[in-house]
Amino acid sequence: MFNIISKKFEELIDSSSKLELLANNFEFTEGPVWHKEKKCLYFSDIPSNTLFCYNDKRGVSIFRQPSNFSNGLTLNKQGMLIVCEHRSRSVTIQTDDGFETISDQFNGKKLNSPNDIIISRDGTIFFSDPIYGLQEGMGGPAIQELDFQGVYMLKPGENEPVLLFDDFERPNGLALSDDENTLFVNDTVCQHIRVFTKNSKGEYSNGTVFTELFGEGLGRPDGMKLDNWGNVFCTGPGGIWVISSTGELLGKILLEQKTANLAWGDDDCRSLYITSGTNLYRLRCKTAGKSPMEI
Repeated sequence: MFNIISKKFEELIDSSSKLELLANNFEFTEGPVWHKEKKCLYFSDIPSNTLFCYNDKRGVSIFRQPSNFSNGLTLNKQGMLIVCEHRSRSVTIQTDDGFETISDQFNGKKLNSPNDIIISRDGTIFFSDPIYGLQEGMGGPAIQELDFQGVYMLKPGENEPVLLFDDFERPNGLALSDDENTLFVNDTVCQHIRVFTKNSKGEYSNGTVFTELFGEGLGRPDGMKLDNWGNVFCTGPGGIWVISSTGELLGKILLEQKTANLAWGDDDCRSLYITSGTNLYRLRCKTAGKSPMEI
């Protein structure tokens, strides 16, 4: 269940806590996000082309099908879903009439396949754009038009994203520090997390390797979240790695299947919802995070 390396781990998660299996028999779960007002968790099952909703009263229900092979999800302060879609190679937003494209191109070329996504307090969107969704069964097959796999920033009201970084092998999970002065981005192929600092112009630069995630077990760096004290929860070999704000590995949440993503949820945001292979789990924690609507 846990591989505890430091006593600090038990300040965040009780060693007696149990993983609760909420639902199973999916194909490959991804992109969880907690809706505070509706008290439900949205998540994607990419190969089945379905966006699901879970809550304790109704269990799992289909929210959108087909979902354009949705992957990463976030919410704005109004509670509208913002979605990374593999099939349309776009970032879309929920409206009263369905889903509307926010961005699908950079410099006149189609994005690869937006993958993971976060939103800042002022509504600025950050998303990663690796090539995973160009594969058959994940939204493709489709032809790559850009010769890099980037990380982008999209300011409110704009539809042309700003390219932040183009030197990743496979950019994937994203997270912002609570003061939004540090941007965390992991790389699935390089198996590390890089951090970028915000300068006086509001630009993120000076990327350095925060930590590496090499080890035994299924999985690589993919989804990533911070708790309210800056600890990093990142998928990696064997499950979810729990890393201090200074880069010290505190321990691991061990899971049998390849774990793709995670999200803070429930009323107190002390529940960690985990999308792992064909399963959806919940783990109660001592520490807490934030849902996007609370940022």
